[in-house]
Amino acid sequence: MSQSLNASPSLFGDLSIDHAVAGFGAGSVATLVMHPLDLVKVRFQLAESPRPSSVASTSTPIVPPTTAPTSSSPASILHPAESSRQAMLSHAGNAGSALRSAVPRPPPRFGTGVYRALEEAVRADGWKGLYRGLVPNLVGGASSWGLYFLLYNMIKKQMQGDDPTYRTTSGQHLLAAAEASAVTAMLTNPIWVVKTRVFATGRSDPAYRGLWSALRTIYTREGIQGLYKGSLLALVGVSNGSIQFATYEAIKRRRTDLKRKLYETKGKEWKVEDEKLTNTEYILASGSSKLVAIALTYPYQVVRARIQNAPTGPLVPKATIPGMIASTYRNEGVLAFYKGLGTNALRILPGTCTTFVVYENLVWLFRAMAVKRAETGRLL
Repeated sequence: MSQSLNASPSLFGDLSIDHAVAGFGAGSVATLVMHPLDLVKVRFQLAESPRPSSVASTSTPIVPPTTAPTSSSPASILHPAESSRQAMLSHAGNAGSALRSAVPRPPPRFGTGVYRALEEAVRADGWKGLYRGLVPNLVGGASSWGLYFLLYNMIKKQMQGDDPTYRTTSGQHLLAAAEASAVTAMLTNPIWVVKTRVFATGRSDPAYRGLWSALRTIYTREGIQGLYKGSLLALVGVSNGSIQFATYEAIKRRRTDLKRKLYETKGKEWKVEDEKLTNTEYILASGSSKLVAIALTYPYQVVRARIQNAPTGPLVPKATIPGMIASTYRNEGVLAFYKGLGTNALRILPGTCTTFVVYENLVWLFRAMAVKRAETGRLL
């Protein structure tokens, strides 16, 4: 935040805690609003499909592997295990249908795949299907944002030392965001593993009906390592948050400085409250900064989701990052690393913008309440 805001009174005793509570509230609101699209995005990421050239390059039609559902099939996205079983039965009983399925089909228009996936979720589990896995997603989203903003502002406060007027640089923003993201990622990774598993299964699976049952199931079957699947990739994802926050802070600071210069030009007095931007400005700043970050770091999310959902057992080779990258590229091509990007694009702007608008407004609300309380105390 800006220098004068850092010198402002705190509602909860420390500005870092104020930011943490604001982040917790913002994360909760954003998760509730965007959960259905988040559900579909993860299922698109988990869906496997063969390279298009694998069919076109052969003279004899080849039936697509039954364990590799296409991203354009909502049923295969929503219930991978069930769709594989049905595909095998269909292949054994109807060869003609299997051959027809090998004929390349044009990809669905942008947005139609998302709509069909949402429709299938409702058909499979009712309207509650759109909010399957809400508890782990809500716990993970709210706690992650709260913890992140707590650590981020604590680190920036340390960088400032005892000088509340010190303005942190873009490089310091990048470093603070990286450190806060890394700690948050490691502490919340088990919740995201549960979220991925719950999203990938139907309501009929008793092992993944709730947060605690899923945590217990994963720990019993796979040990502590199961809860930290994808944690290395989560650390890779630190770059996403770092890029986003450094860009966001730079955009916001530039806009504040321009606003201050405009006030000086008009001869208007500049007050601390004038540092608050409009909701439209927060939307533009958060949306553009997130787009920059997601464009540079999206492929790791696909690999991470697949590692977290990889089967385990004594006879099953352990999924590794190099192995998953190699197999995904070999079987599906480079575009597989951008599966779910369209869905993510649909949810990323409203999701990110909702989070930051709520966060910024809560921060300023807490500040106003703290100032009012301090003034009341002086009068008494």
